[in-house]
Amino acid sequence: MSVREEFDDWAASGRDRGMEDRHWHTAKHALARMPVESGDTVLDLGCGSGYAGRALRDTNDAGRVYGLDGSPEMAHNAADYTDDPQVAFLVGDFDSLPFADDSVDHVWSMEAFYYAADPHHTLEEVARILRPGGTFYCAVNYYEENVYSHEWQERISIEMTRWNRREYREAFREAGLYVAAQDNVPDRETTIPDADEFPTDNWDRREAMVERYREFGTLLTVGVAP
Repeated sequence: MSVREEFDDWAASGRDRGMEDRHWHTAKHALARMPVESGDTVLDLGCGSGYAGRALRDTNDAGRVYGLDGSPEMAHNAADYTDDPQVAFLVGDFDSLPFADDSVDHVWSMEAFYYAADPHHTLEEVARILRPGGTFYCAVNYYEENVYSHEWQERISIEMTRWNRREYREAFREAGLYVAAQDNVPDRETTIPDADEFPTDNWDRREAMVERYREFGTLLTVGVAP
């Protein structure tokens, strides 16, 4: 199954509506770090339901925000959820971003980058469209150090790229981006039951759940265009 087919199914079944709930605990903290100024152009790469673009308009007064997704149904639904004329949604491929060179101030991606068919080329495309000094905030929960994410590949038919922290930094640099920061954004809002309530349906040990959410959380890598 292709990325388009997989996420068209998600959108048709309503699973897109849960994206914000699943990711917002860490996404909101990463979004708050973005140096978006009034009037800036922002691309949300792999926008899903479009929640990040709407948030950037609400809190940062971003200028034009584009959400790009490989799934036409996702992009269609995101447009239906959004009534802001400054936010537009496009169907596009991560390997050929439909933007001119040096035309975007900031790129955001949450839980989408690892679906790229050629992630190294996607980074080159991001570097191409960013203006000098522009930033790429790449947030992922599926990465090598987060051992609890490894089983996710078994639940989805798309081949995903599972890099470690070092591989993210190296790939950013190879694409021509400076690595300005890399850290883990913990999820401090997901409720973790007391020890005597374990095992649960999904967790054998409380320590494992604490590590997954409070320590691993979301891996954020920040690149800056020279």
